[in-house]
Amino acid sequence: MPLPTATRCDTLPGVIAAERSSCLIVTGMPGAGKSTVTRRVAERLPRSARLDGDQISRLVVSGRVGALCKPADEAARQLELCNRNLCMLANNFSDAGFTPVIDWVIPDRRQLDFIVGLLSARQVLFVVLAPGIEVCRYRNTLRAPHERFSFDGYDRLDADMKRELGDAGWWFDTADLAPDETADRLLREARHRAPVT
Repeated sequence: MPLPTATRCDTLPGVIAAERSSCLIVTGMPGAGKSTVTRRVAERLPRSARLDGDQISRLVVSGRVGALCKPADEAARQLELCNRNLCMLANNFSDAGFTPVIDWVIPDRRQLDFIVGLLSARQVLFVVLAPGIEVCRYRNTLRAPHERFSFDGYDRLDADMKRELGDAGWWFDTADLAPDETADRLLREARHRAPVT
């Protein structure tokens, strides 16, 4: 049975380009609000799939090596595998008429270019939630203890992302916005502010 393709009513006006299906990627430092915002964005779209890079990474149960762990070559191999699986799912959902909304830390141009290459049939909208280091640290403390992210590399990650990705997509300062306000603005403005060219 063939899967239905997206129709104009399956897309959100002002965000999704009618001529080509879109994939929204939301990134940022730990505590930036990616999980909350991507969930609220996906809930507002008529047909969507929220894809969490951390969850895809954790599909590896035995032998898992995190992106910042050692051995470095195995960490890099598993990161690439995660990115491939994430994009494969995004493409499959898009082909079935769902807008993929990806939540994933993308720290550098190399990883972004790799992902965009795997999503080449889509219009990629890339949003960096950038409320600032102190806001990210504070928001992380508000999480339930089992959801907190133990991370002490904010300064370096912030500098690396600005250097590598400062001209990519939309750097969205969300420091003074509630999650619903962030999601609403993202849906209104991403099509014009966030395309990856």
